[in-house]
Amino acid sequence: MHPAPSVILFTVLSGLGFGFLAALGLGIVQPAGWAAFALWGLGYGLAVGGLLASTTHLGRPDRAWRAFSQWRSSWLSREGIAAVATLLMLAPVALSDWLGLGWSRWPGIIGAVLALATIGTTSMIYAQLKTVPRWNHWTTPAQFFAFALAGGAMLAGQGAWAVILLVILAASLVAHWYFGDRRFAEVGATMGSATGLGALGAVSVFDPAHTAGNYLLREMIYVVGRKHVAKLRVLALVLACLIPGLILLAVAHPMATAAAVLTHLIGAFAARWLFFAQAEHVVGLYYGKR
Repeated sequence: MHPAPSVILFTVLSGLGFGFLAALGLGIVQPAGWAAFALWGLGYGLAVGGLLASTTHLGRPDRAWRAFSQWRSSWLSREGIAAVATLLMLAPVALSDWLGLGWSRWPGIIGAVLALATIGTTSMIYAQLKTVPRWNHWTTPAQFFAFALAGGAMLAGQGAWAVILLVILAASLVAHWYFGDRRFAEVGATMGSATGLGALGAVSVFDPAHTAGNYLLREMIYVVGRKHVAKLRVLALVLACLIPGLILLAVAHPMATAAAVLTHLIGAFAARWLFFAQAEHVVGLYYGKR
């Protein structure tokens, strides 16, 4: 699929933000005063910034609010509701930490659960799509959770846990690539099944369906060379997992943590670009693109 920058920003930043908010809500780190203002502000900024980035991919961003009404059938709608509920539930805890009010942290625990639920709903937007076999697999939510939790642990200054979670993240990425490369063949989708002519024998494209481009060709079909894929996978693993882990193991300092997080983010963007660029939609079969 076409790797739109807005959706890449949305999934990477919001995942990191909600992962960090979950850590703050659980009290893994309990800042006070202006430190609390800065850390809670960072968590809210990443989460809200990611959500706002997603609206720029819409044809009519001013109608984004209507997505909240489809919660019975849409994971996108459920994500929006879960995100708003998380931000509202955590607000009293953030205010209490900032102003030293000493309020109960129970809303923080509930908010942390909601933050994890938000990450889960984001992953299910993609994992539920049977038309994209690479995404329709347990490794999709696994890598979304791994990215959020590893990033959240790093921002929370939990070096040891962050290293463990980075190892899990690396494993989830490798698993997603390994199983994803085989998914299209596993589901048995062919040009015959795409056109409904499979019963007649082998089907091939005699002539294009039309002479001009269309939305499906522009958004659902994207080709990336195998050599580029291999290089980007190595780059994603090294930047998102290996280098941040080595930095955290070598130096225990806020500046080192910041460097680890920034390096991790670059790798996360590379991995998420691949996540979209390699997602083969079955509609490509109809156009002879597989």
